[in-house]
Amino acid sequence: MPLPASAQAYREMEVLSASPGRLVVITFDAILGALTRARSGFTMANDDVSLPALDKGRLLIGDLLASLDRDRGGEIAGSLASMYVYSLGELTELGVHPNLSRLDRIISMFRQLRDAFADAAQARAGIAAA
Repeated sequence: MPLPASAQAYREMEVLSASPGRLVVITFDAILGALTRARSGFTMANDDVSLPALDKGRLLIGDLLASLDRDRGGEIAGSLASMYVYSLGELTELGVHPNLSRLDRIISMFRQLRDAFADAAQARAGIAAA
């Protein structure tokens, strides 16, 4: 369902004015929203809800994977890449064989990543403001 025009305009301004760290957090929020919709689709046994949501989650995770700077990110970027690739495989498998506990593990992992990136972005913004 598309956002109302005013909400869409607000979202566009948020993205256009966001720092790189904030953009990552926005992406994690979108992933969590998609995976939560997929979970709802699973519980309702409704592929019309779950499959597009899994597709959106995979697309966004692919964006994160493509945006990794492995030269500057070193070991952390490598670990994130491994987690993203694992998640992509899991979400693909879940599209064929739905399993709430497996999806919940992925949701939990992305919630933890989101919170860690949000804390880091907030700390960085605090340092820049000081």
